Amino acid sequence: MFIAMNRFKVKSGSETAFEDIWKNRSSSLADVPGFKEFNLLRGPVYADDGYTLFASHTVWASEAAFKDWTKSDAFRQAHRNAGDTKAEYLGPPQFEGFTIVEGA
Repeated sequence: MFIAMNRFKVKSGSETAFEDIWKNRSSSLADVPGFKEFNLLRGPVYADDGYTLFASHTVWASEAAFKDWTKSDAFRQAHRNAGDTKAEYLGPPQFEGFTIVEGA
């Protein structure tokens, strides 16, 4: 199993708009081979730095399944309007990938 996460620093005051983008998006992830689960996570508020931390969290059958999706037309379609909400972020999302340690 593989977990793919993107961390987003969302400008203070833009949290609801950011969440609404994710809630109202058109997603075909359920149809992608190897996809297991998606969650949008709201993290701590960093008031002094002017943002709230969010993370998109996906679980995949394997790292290969995730990488195949990133090379697919479905991936390009899912991210085609990503730049439209750039004003709500402080910098680009930060990717993190993890392989699940079985039996731990």
